[in-house]
Amino acid sequence: MIKLDEFFETNAISAIAKSVNVDDIIGTLNHFRCIDLIIDKAKAKLSQSFIKELHFLLKSGTSDSQKDWFNIGEYKKLPNEVSGNETSPPKEVAIKMKELLSDYYNLKKNTFQDIIDFHYQFEIIHPFQNGSGRVGRLIIFKECLANNIVPFIIDEKLKIFYYQGL
Repeated sequence: MIKLDEFFETNAISAIAKSVNVDDIIGTLNHFRCIDLIIDKAKAKLSQSFIKELHFLLKSGTSDSQKDWFNIGEYKKLPNEVSGNETSPPKEVAIKMKELLSDYYNLKKNTFQDIIDFHYQFEIIHPFQNGSGRVGRLIIFKECLANNIVPFIIDEKLKIFYYQGL
């Protein structure tokens, strides 16, 4: 005869395992690693290598990292789209990212509006196969810290407005 606590523990673990995507757990843990890196390097100049490092940390250990074509920590190899909108073709990503960063560096002081404009252009390029949106929001966080702007959270209830704004 099975004891009640053994029954509950076995069935609770089984229910959790069925309802939770392992990639979501790994991605959440990796997201915290990215935040630690951003805090450590908040004042450092934003660069392609830093952006790629964020992507590498974010996607490491996920099922995407097991796919040869996925290219974690590097720009996308295959075309992609976001909500039916075309993004930059893979062969143009490195050049467009260089131009975007160059324009951003040339600003005298990065304001909140400049950071949002950067984010918008970053999302149009959509440099990674998957994870560009998360990396883009991490960049917003970093650049807010670097420019003494209070970072913000896009609340779940307002997320649709964020997506529509992009």
